[in-house]
Amino acid sequence: MLDVADYETRDAMALAELVTSGEVTPKELLEVAISLIEERNPALNAVVNTLFDRAAAKVEALPQDGPLRGVPFLLKDLKLQLEGTITTDSTRLYRDRVATRSSVLAERYEAAGLQILGKTNTPEMGIMGTTESALRGPARNPWALDRTPGGSSGGSSAAVAARMVPVAHGGDGGGSIRIPASCCGLFGIKPTRGRVSMAPFYGEGWCGFVQENVMSRSVRDSALLLDIACETTLGEPYAAPYQPRSFLEELDEPQRPLRIAFTEDTLFAGETHPDCQAAVRDAVTLLEELGHEVVEAKPEFSREELVRAYFLVVGAGTSRFVETAAAYAGGKPRAADFEAATWILAQIGWANSASELMWARDVMQRAGRDVAGFFEGYDAFLTSTMARPPAHIGELLPTAGERFQLSLVRHLGTKRVLNKVLDELGAGKLAYTPNTQLFNQTGQPAMSVPLYWNDDGLPIGVQFAGRFGDEATLFRLAKQLEGARPWSDRRPPVR
Repeated sequence: MLDVADYETRDAMALAELVTSGEVTPKELLEVAISLIEERNPALNAVVNTLFDRAAAKVEALPQDGPLRGVPFLLKDLKLQLEGTITTDSTRLYRDRVATRSSVLAERYEAAGLQILGKTNTPEMGIMGTTESALRGPARNPWALDRTPGGSSGGSSAAVAARMVPVAHGGDGGGSIRIPASCCGLFGIKPTRGRVSMAPFYGEGWCGFVQENVMSRSVRDSALLLDIACETTLGEPYAAPYQPRSFLEELDEPQRPLRIAFTEDTLFAGETHPDCQAAVRDAVTLLEELGHEVVEAKPEFSREELVRAYFLVVGAGTSRFVETAAAYAGGKPRAADFEAATWILAQIGWANSASELMWARDVMQRAGRDVAGFFEGYDAFLTSTMARPPAHIGELLPTAGERFQLSLVRHLGTKRVLNKVLDELGAGKLAYTPNTQLFNQTGQPAMSVPLYWNDDGLPIGVQFAGRFGDEATLFRLAKQLEGARPWSDRRPPVR
């Protein structure tokens, strides 16, 4: 019988090996994971919908050849559908929306033998870098309960960090895997655009920004989960470059010396906190000790145009989301049915034209070429994942004065006023998380690696971006860093 202490020390692959050897049954893993969720989740509000009965009913019929047979797993409560279960997107209008079939990705997870035990907390529609929706309430960080675990995959990251499950699903449209991985001391990689299918319900999210994957405590778990997820699906709007070897096999390849650029500056807004600068400098020192060439440099791009383009796309996507949710509920879009930030972004989407959306597309595609040119001279690019340590709960939500202003805008906003709000979003809302969005726009893979903790005991992740289609280099580098500076034994006080 596997005890809790043993369960906590093992990653997903190690748990699967116990099942394969016959030392542990999937039912025993299920029971341990359920006990931990019931014990630890009340303090964290990470899991918002449990599927224990469903998992128990399926435990004896798990695929015998699944590479992760019996491993407990959680799905983010956003977009991804699991037949017979509710996906709310943390919006009130979807509280009772039951999926009639599963997403292709969910089917692949179950075919691999994963036991899906529940859905995790997320902000409404995933638009925030913190997980504090009106519907679900705040998810909390296991390293400090008064801090956010990040967003939008905050519930998943909190659950993995608290050792409820070894790995959990997330999605990244502007940093939503990398930001919570940084906040919770986990490894998380956003794949190349087109690597993971969103079929059959979506062809893309936010004009190709969104890619789905996982957050994990080990690099090898993320590599295997991406192998499971990235099988080609017919009819996809994008195609990632061919990967000749599996990502798990790539981890066995020796790591050659790399040429890595770095900056302590932010990419889109604000300034970098000293703790985040220290994390970058620490990573530079480690990379040099490992034999890599590290050069201070960063790509050139039109910062203001890209920030505006980012929010134009998110606004357009949000307006479509609001319309779809209202239609599902049998009515028309109403401000009262959505959070203030969601409604403002929807209004921005409605106020701007298709021509302006095409302008945003052109800006981003031009930047994609420029940034790709920068990577002709470097194998990877290092920044801090976030510009500041994990925020306090409520710190990133609108103040009373901002709520009053939002109320005026949501009822009286003209296109001129809304576009002023659009121009101010970059300086205000990206101050904490200004370094991740660029690589959603260019489609490049990027990962957050947990190499540094500050004096308050909070994890401070560093981000590495790679060439388009080159997750392999990032995975190999991450494995080398994991070996040189192991992080999986670091445990948060709330477990």
